[in-house]
Amino acid sequence: MSWKVTAFAPRPVIEGALVAHEDALDWDHDIVLSGREIAEDKPEDWQLEAWLDRKPTRGDRIAIAALFEGAKPKLSVEELADTDWLVVSQQGLEPIRAGRFHVHTPDHPEANEPGVVDFVIPASQAFGTGQHATTAGCLAMLTHMKAQGLVVRNCADIGTGTGLLAFAALSLWPRALATASDIDAVCIDVVQDNARANGVTMGAGRGELVMTVADGMAHPVLDARGPYDLILANILAGPLVSLAPDFGKALVPGGHLLLAGLLETQEASVRAACRKAGLRLAARLVNGDWSILWLRKRRG
Repeated sequence: MSWKVTAFAPRPVIEGALVAHEDALDWDHDIVLSGREIAEDKPEDWQLEAWLDRKPTRGDRIAIAALFEGAKPKLSVEELADTDWLVVSQQGLEPIRAGRFHVHTPDHPEANEPGVVDFVIPASQAFGTGQHATTAGCLAMLTHMKAQGLVVRNCADIGTGTGLLAFAALSLWPRALATASDIDAVCIDVVQDNARANGVTMGAGRGELVMTVADGMAHPVLDARGPYDLILANILAGPLVSLAPDFGKALVPGGHLLLAGLLETQEASVRAACRKAGLRLAARLVNGDWSILWLRKRRG
């Protein structure tokens, strides 16, 4: 069985709790958080949901409540059926169009439009179906980068989830070497299944995708296949700040970095870390409350 703890509060309060969660060094990563609006007609009324595969302890509830600092929202605890909460949360999602990409679950048909690249990404145990504003923003930014004449010969998707962003990069630059990694081993099977469903070839050659499990950039495969002229990372603001020096080292001079997973309020700290790593902003996109950043490494 799985359990859910829910707290209701105004949007700024929930967003503050999500930021506090990222900064909590001792956070129990078995507790997975998400925040969203309650209804489309109530955009300022949000809820925070904490998902666990065990009954929440008093310590769990205290840790969740502590994210709200001075606010004291009421926490409700709910026991859920024995099912994968992430799959359930993604079922029935409507297709999205971002840049030149159309992304949908198997429940929906292809777009069948000239010039539109179609990806089918089922609800799964990994994040990145294209529905989240950060993933959609990355797809739009990749389209913009291609339109600006960017040529990619070797790319890496760090924190790949479903593999969607790596697939999108290969569709835009079909002769590139491509490497995808995630800290969660469940993503290996997810990416391989999605690659088969979308006609993406797994392998080490040009136009193919290598998948590995890695914590950030720390893996022999990522080292051996670098340096890269494009790195994608749609993760969280805290890890993006920590990984900025590694991203800078792994890019060729003049190489490109596409970052997402950060709230607009977190952008300054991420950009500051990137500046120290020799990366400068080339373009930015704001999708909802989320910033998507295109940065470029100095040539000399």
